[in-house]
Amino acid sequence: MGELHSPVLLNESIDYLITDKSGIYFDGTLGFGGHSSKILESINNDGLLVSTDVDLDAFNFSRSKFGNKQNMKLYNFNFSKIKIISKLESIKVYNGIFADLGISSHQIDDPASGFTFREEAELDLRMDKTIKLTAAELINTFAEDEISSIFYEFGEEKNSRKIARRICEKRRINPIKTTTKLAEIISELVPERYLNKTLSRIFQSIRIYINKELEVLKTFLDESVDLLAEGGRIVILTYHSLEDRIVKEKFQYEELKCVCPKDYPVCSCNKTQRLKILTRKPVYPSDAELSINRRARSAKLRAAVRL
Repeated sequence: MGELHSPVLLNESIDYLITDKSGIYFDGTLGFGGHSSKILESINNDGLLVSTDVDLDAFNFSRSKFGNKQNMKLYNFNFSKIKIISKLESIKVYNGIFADLGISSHQIDDPASGFTFREEAELDLRMDKTIKLTAAELINTFAEDEISSIFYEFGEEKNSRKIARRICEKRRINPIKTTTKLAEIISELVPERYLNKTLSRIFQSIRIYINKELEVLKTFLDESVDLLAEGGRIVILTYHSLEDRIVKEKFQYEELKCVCPKDYPVCSCNKTQRLKILTRKPVYPSDAELSINRRARSAKLRAAVRL
């Protein structure tokens, strides 16, 4: 399978997450088991780890890796299904909930996954292969203004209209079926020194849209706060501004005691504070980690505790 994803901010994640070695923990992004392995090392035989991943390759690998560990349960679900998983396991609350929102090195480097623009592969970009919409269908059938909006909203791409227009011109001649063909079309419009970052933003935007990543993240965060035990921790690793903003704003909202307008003389919102933020500023990878794992450079860790 080649080189696997090096777990990012591993020790920092565990330090924030684990408060009770006999507790129940949830890893919503099992992947190839990097963070889950460390969580298992940090709990005792009375503890329990529930891990899930929507990526079938990652799930199958980790199922073989972890075997039949008595204090671990594995699921091939999206992490937004945390409440469903919890019901299946008769779990009411967790002592810690973790998610690493990054794309694994395997997904980036394996052409068959269709996540890289550096090698030829079918335009796919689905994390969950049961999703009907593929990147190829989006690029070849969506209206120009829809494509432009996706690039701008989910990739923050300032040249979204120009790129969408060129894509629509090219697809009228021949369907755009591969990652390298899409990259080639974009390269005609973007100076070489900006090309890699532009391609990353375009592919990110398509991936986020197809997999509904931001909607899924919001659901996961809402349900996670509901499922945290008093004193339980939630730890999230983010890699781009869109998802980081969602996590930051959710934590900030749950820390508020009142959301009434400031000119209200008496609080009438009935809101209660549910979280206390543990990371006023996000935690970043150390220079030592970055020297051996360059892909960690955009990572941010945010953590909060349930009150």
